[in-house]
Amino acid sequence: MTQPSINERVMMIKKNVDDISQFIEEYKPFIASVVEKCVGRRVEYGIDDELSIAMIAFNEAIQKYDIKKGNFLAFARNVIKNRLIDYYRKEQKSSETLIYIGQSTEDEEEIELEIGTEESIKKHREDEISRLRRLEILEIKEELEKWGISFSDVAKSSPKQEGTRRIYLQVIDYIMSSPEILKIIMEKKYLPIDKIEKATKIPRKKIERGRNYIIAAIVILSVDYKYIKDYIKWR
Repeated sequence: MTQPSINERVMMIKKNVDDISQFIEEYKPFIASVVEKCVGRRVEYGIDDELSIAMIAFNEAIQKYDIKKGNFLAFARNVIKNRLIDYYRKEQKSSETLIYIGQSTEDEEEIELEIGTEESIKKHREDEISRLRRLEILEIKEELEKWGISFSDVAKSSPKQEGTRRIYLQVIDYIMSSPEILKIIMEKKYLPIDKIEKATKIPRKKIERGRNYIIAAIVILSVDYKYIKDYIKWR
């Protein structure tokens, strides 16, 4: 009898607390790996709060997962990352609240100190966003490597003309609006050109020429990369 895939297994255990606990225990190394990529350092269970948050997020991902969403681990990675971002935002917000306590003082030196602290927090926030953006770039790089694609490959296949760009966008829009096709692409790591050609009426050669660009767009758009999406203009 064929063993169920991870995606199928998650759908099967949703209502069973014991099975969920066992599943989370099995995937503790995966959870730790995601956290370490996000925070840029080694973490340990029972010591780092980020791991506790990540385990809760992993359980949340199990509860919210729908097999139509594609690969479960990619979905869980995204949920964990978002919960860690929420956690850091709350931590920063708490720090800002402490700074503004007593801000009604008339003492100019104290006001200058508070302004300097506020600027320091702003810089810290900007540095943190830059760090998270770099992590997202590394994550995209790793995902593209599974396809045998580098960033330079994507650059080479990027459309140079507006007409070509519109053709690629049509292919990308079709894939993103077709869960079945998207699932094939993300799970089997290949572009079903025959199906795309038949559905979009775009010649096979044109799709093949934009393969690396199209795959990169799908990889990025299928996961909510919050910090890099503003730097990528598909439209």
